[in-house]
Amino acid sequence: MVSYPSGLLLFGVPQCSVLGPLLYLLYTAELEQLILRHGLHIYQYADDSHVYMSVSVSEVRIAVHSFAISVHDVNEWMRASRLRLNRPRPRSWLDSGQQLKHVDINDIPLLSTTVHVVKSARDLGVILDSRLTLSAHVAALCLSGYYQLRQLRPLVQSMTMEAARTAAAAFISCRLDCCNSLLYGLPGTLLR
Repeated sequence: MVSYPSGLLLFGVPQCSVLGPLLYLLYTAELEQLILRHGLHIYQYADDSHVYMSVSVSEVRIAVHSFAISVHDVNEWMRASRLRLNRPRPRSWLDSGQQLKHVDINDIPLLSTTVHVVKSARDLGVILDSRLTLSAHVAALCLSGYYQLRQLRPLVQSMTMEAARTAAAAFISCRLDCCNSLLYGLPGTLLR
């Protein structure tokens, strides 16, 4: 067991403390209220917060402006709370819905950067496409699986057949384990 010297902690939370997540949620409780006041939605996972909104095609331009204002206000709140807002990643805005052809926005100014509208985006390890078909996610899983199998090829000659099968199954299943419940109910044509 590793021991560290004791000392007085004047502020902050010791790393790996069980109080960390609870104190973080208490510290950022105002953030949720600020976002809700702007008419946006939020979901949080550990220390990661995602803000989103859903609007009809006719309200897109107003929504983009409103979203930019709310991001500015969130950034100011975070600065006052001694937190830092991750800058929006270029290519991280996902458009979806059935009337995409009526939306003519390609770039969205947020803070001091521009976010480009894209057809697919990765969120918590899942690739979401604009139609929510998960075809981009399945394609990425297949590529990852084939890559893992190719990595095993040089080693197979020095393994028994059973060991090679076990290694291949382990490499492939570890790729499928992440968010595999999303694959349930997908059309058979996508899974073949």
